Amino acid sequence: MVGLPRLVIAAPASGHGKTTVATGLMAALSRAGHDVSGHKVGPDYIDPGYHALATGKPGRNLDPHLVGEERLVPLLLHGAHGADLAIIEGVMGLYDGQIGGEGFASTAHVATVTRTPVVLVVDISHASRSIAALVQGMVAFDPSVRIVGVILNKAGSPRHAGEVVSALESTGLPVLGVLQRDDGIVAPSRHLGLVPAAERDDAAHALDRLAAQIAEKIDLDQLLALARSAPDLDAEPWDATREIVAPNEGQPVVAMAGGRAFTFRYAETEELLRAAGCDVVTFDPLADEALPERTAGLYLGGGFPEVHAAALSANTPLRAALRAAVDSDMPTYAECAGLLYLCRSVDGLPMVGALDAEAVMTPRLTLSYRTAIVPTDQLTGVAGTRVTGHEFHRTTVTPSSADAAWLVDGQPHGFGSSTLHASYLHTHWAGHPQMAQRFADAVHAYVPTHSVIEPVEMTSPGPQVLSTSSRTEGLTFHGDQELSDGLIDFAVNIHDDVRPQWLDAALRASLDDIGAYPHAAAAQHAIAQRHGRRTDEVLATAGAAEAFGLIARARAWRRPVVVHPQFTEPDVALAAAGHQPEHVLTDPANGFVLDPAQIPDDADLVMIGNPTNPTSVLHPEQSLRRIVRPGRVVVVDEAFMDSVPDERHSLAAITDPGLLVVRSLTKLWSIPGIRAGYVLGSPQLLAELKAHQAPWSVSSAAIAAMIATASPEALAEAAKRTTKIAQHRRVLTDGLTELGIHHVPAAAPYVLAKVGTGAHDRLRAAGYAVRRADTFPGLDETWVRIAVRRPDTTRKLLATLQIEGPWT
Repeated sequence: MVGLPRLVIAAPASGHGKTTVATGLMAALSRAGHDVSGHKVGPDYIDPGYHALATGKPGRNLDPHLVGEERLVPLLLHGAHGADLAIIEGVMGLYDGQIGGEGFASTAHVATVTRTPVVLVVDISHASRSIAALVQGMVAFDPSVRIVGVILNKAGSPRHAGEVVSALESTGLPVLGVLQRDDGIVAPSRHLGLVPAAERDDAAHALDRLAAQIAEKIDLDQLLALARSAPDLDAEPWDATREIVAPNEGQPVVAMAGGRAFTFRYAETEELLRAAGCDVVTFDPLADEALPERTAGLYLGGGFPEVHAAALSANTPLRAALRAAVDSDMPTYAECAGLLYLCRSVDGLPMVGALDAEAVMTPRLTLSYRTAIVPTDQLTGVAGTRVTGHEFHRTTVTPSSADAAWLVDGQPHGFGSSTLHASYLHTHWAGHPQMAQRFADAVHAYVPTHSVIEPVEMTSPGPQVLSTSSRTEGLTFHGDQELSDGLIDFAVNIHDDVRPQWLDAALRASLDDIGAYPHAAAAQHAIAQRHGRRTDEVLATAGAAEAFGLIARARAWRRPVVVHPQFTEPDVALAAAGHQPEHVLTDPANGFVLDPAQIPDDADLVMIGNPTNPTSVLHPEQSLRRIVRPGRVVVVDEAFMDSVPDERHSLAAITDPGLLVVRSLTKLWSIPGIRAGYVLGSPQLLAELKAHQAPWSVSSAAIAAMIATASPEALAEAAKRTTKIAQHRRVLTDGLTELGIHHVPAAAPYVLAKVGTGAHDRLRAAGYAVRRADTFPGLDETWVRIAVRRPDTTRKLLATLQIEGPWT
């Protein structure tokens, strides 16, 4: 018998706050000195990522469909080894399980099998006394489920909470705590659920705040007492070494994809591979350019490759290395994200190309438990082997393969052979250890069919460097020139929400200062604090346009380069200063993502936007840092970076003597008439710029705007605006996809779409102003830039596109 204090955190339905409360409890109890293990009912990968962040231990899943009912208690005890408390987060509503399974794989099912007391988290925002009836019904529905307490979430006021607490007295259940409506900290949503903790730069900080709130609002001592009431368990902990046989010799490397793009895998997978004598080494497909040394097997798990497609595509060396490895018959296992990564492309962006197939995003979510059969002897099993798994994706892959990985309901799925498995099906190898055994045996036996030292050649354009003289027309054209009376504006990239009252108040108050010459010291101090820089590393400017002019005049640049397509003002400024900038054109077939190798070695000035206007491409930070070198100044135009959630891939905090970051306040804050911007860089570089700056060029109003938008209140408002921009952009991109209009995956408040010759004028005649793109080097008249607008306005444009189509 094994003693393990434990609780299940459940809810009447999804959306009540299980993840917030469960993760907060794990963090609060860990910070109080307890050794906590986190577990998740169901197949979900994302919640366990937050559990791991909260507890410092791997998050574990308990799913009877994936691993079998008989393994639930052993896996629970294995995951809780060394812990003095286990917290199990439920899935959906307490009694909701596999469709048609009468509650199989539900939270209640797992709680019953593991004999774990249940605490209900209940959202009370839309009811009061009726909550007691709801809770009483949950208790009475299945007496074998032991509900021991309630946590109330999203209370509107203390009076509201008091009414609910009073009504719950009749149930006999203790109320362990009350969270107010504004107390919860919830991870931002994405098309497949919560955003993984590994992708949130603010996750650890948010967890600290959540832990403090949970510790204050919930009676942890009473909760611990309830956890200790759980009965002892009569089972042995699961042990990978008992499930698998390891050879006596050798320890080949299995390269396991990780990083932000590949966060989905079960902890037991790595444990089984290690038990099978493999050395598991994680690599990051976003950053690493080569596979780990001695790699003899590839494991490409799940994640969000479609979100990171541009960065994955930009890592040409690793794509080549993976293609060579697969072509050499290296044992390769790929699930969902791994399947997409091995395709020729994802939404038009080149991928590894090991599979003769294309992947595209679709509006439809595929979410289901599956039972699959191995059709022929192959990497994952012998013919007829039955395996359980789940699918969870919004993409499709075409064409399908004649050599299928699985048969699901009699239909072929995925790609399978003796050395390759690639499919959408997620499997839990603890439930099917024979899969781990066969994969590990293949890795131990791997002998390359050809050398993988020299990677296969990838299709990639060579550097395209054009002198400005080859294209000078149109560089001074800007989006506001598209506007005229009666046209609906999709041309100007200014946020279409109202300005915050505090910003308008600051601008009005600045009129009191117009009787004196303006001095920007206070603004530069506020901006420095906002970015964690020294004050002498900030130079306030009259918008980004002035900054480009200062940079152009700062030195006698020998070989200035502008990466295109992008905002053309840097070209104009360089030409006005007597320079002849060269153009490096990014490749549309590669999603307009920068290949650092395209930059000429002797370029002493490189100017690039991030995210780039008009392509909306967010270049990976590592790609930009690769082009920084001694003797070169790299200028990154981050005018739209404040519209990117968490300002991911920003270089604003990077201190390098050759790096300048240009920012503008015009777009997110809707103040194009207030020319407010700034440059971040080394004091020495900024001094060269300031030597060419006219006195008092930054107005009192601009200074007021800089100070106001650098405040904590402004950062909170910016986060709300970026979330809204992403939501509104999704309406536009989903609509374009449904209409069959090719568009570049977007990170900024605009989308570059290929609508065909004449489309710009047809839309204008229909009453819509979109930004022509043929004035940007590297683009032609078939492209337009469409600004993100409110959904109701966007849907009108989409309806017009549907009527005016087809678009080619």
